[in-house]
Amino acid sequence: MKVILLKDVSKVGQKYDIKNVADGHALNFLIPRGIAKAATPAALQQIEQMKKTDLTLRQIQGELLLKNLETIKGLKLNLKEKANDKGHLFAGITKERLTEEILKTARLNIPPESIKLDKPIKEVGEHKVVVEAMGTGAQFTVIIEGK
Repeated sequence: MKVILLKDVSKVGQKYDIKNVADGHALNFLIPRGIAKAATPAALQQIEQMKKTDLTLRQIQGELLLKNLETIKGLKLNLKEKANDKGHLFAGITKERLTEEILKTARLNIPPESIKLDKPIKEVGEHKVVVEAMGTGAQFTVIIEGK
């Protein structure tokens, strides 16, 4: 059965892809959960319009993020977290937590995907974090103090 994916599905495809999947998988899993819909001619036209709108929104968000990178360059976030005697944090600082703190401190809405962090920060001290958008990057500082 041909379906149009409305969300990214692992091992199947990306959002707005048209895929051939087993009838049972489409009818019992993908369609009832709102992850996909049948690929009818009307739905195909609708998806093309949605693709264009989504592309336009991504470009606008990218341009806005580029403007916000200038503000981020000198930003310093001060966080107080629970840590043990050796300076290891009990809970790591993730990309999502950093986006929340940037929103609180600088009132900038940065998507977590733009923050380049290999793994959560788990140590007290000063850490440099990079934010990238459309090939341009900016660096800000996160200062973590133990409680």
